[in-house]
Amino acid sequence: MVYDLIIIGAGPAGLTAAIYARRYLLNTLIIGKLPGGMITEAHKVCNFPSYNYISGIELMKKVIEQVKDLGMEIKQEEVKEIKIQQNKDFSVKTGKGDYIAKKIILAIGRKRRKLNVLGENKFLGKGVSYCATCDAGFFKNKIVAVVGGSNAAVTASLLLSEYAEKVYIIYRKEKFFRAEPAWIKQVEKNKKIKTIFNANVKEIYGADYVKGLKLDTKEDLKVDGIFIEIGSSPDEILANKLGLKKEKGYIKVNKKQETSLKGIYAAGDITNNFLKQVITACGEGAIAASSAYEEITKKKL
Repeated sequence: MVYDLIIIGAGPAGLTAAIYARRYLLNTLIIGKLPGGMITEAHKVCNFPSYNYISGIELMKKVIEQVKDLGMEIKQEEVKEIKIQQNKDFSVKTGKGDYIAKKIILAIGRKRRKLNVLGENKFLGKGVSYCATCDAGFFKNKIVAVVGGSNAAVTASLLLSEYAEKVYIIYRKEKFFRAEPAWIKQVEKNKKIKTIFNANVKEIYGADYVKGLKLDTKEDLKVDGIFIEIGSSPDEILANKLGLKKEKGYIKVNKKQETSLKGIYAAGDITNNFLKQVITACGEGAIAASSAYEEITKKKL
């Protein structure tokens, strides 16, 4: 079977592209490792039209439900390779099968950055976490730390304060630069949260589970868990294999979401567009699907 379109990635960009592809009556397959994408880890989304606030997982459940109600197929698989065939169609290989498409949309997003410090890998799942939304409930009446200074870090600390006895935020700069003032204000008012500026974690230690952190300020913090929220980086593997042009690791696209390789489009956090938000990812997904439809229609004519 040859699909008109295969969308790789099942986050906001990929799922919105699927909704638009359905409106264009394109025979479409969605392939994604994580249904809903990284936004499912967000404690609160407060800037998406129609909701004063909504959790990331709840928002994406609604989108996934909409996609499935439209009869769209989502395969929870990981794409290993994309090859161009002689007739210019694309072969998409996963760990479970091979698929063929006329056009491809890459909506593969970003992956979590790691601290790369002693003990991080050893205590993963034993006090080290990258998802406060997933794991906050395990730290009721405990002491925890959050590393980072972005919206993700400050909102994670606010969520954790609902469970933990005490929350440290450890940030390498002298003040918050990347977080929105509204979130910072809430953190400053929260008596459970203590901010430690100008500090970096050098080691995570413990026995069977995390017991504490060593900072480069020579401070030793006794904590039961650490949540790492230091941002993310573009998932470059497929882009590199395809030889796509990039900018600082992100896939270069034009206003039609076209990449440097004809027939392949990109949308969402993987692109070199400036604002990395749910709403912009959705917009890019819509544009990518529209552009793919336009090219498919031209070829048929």
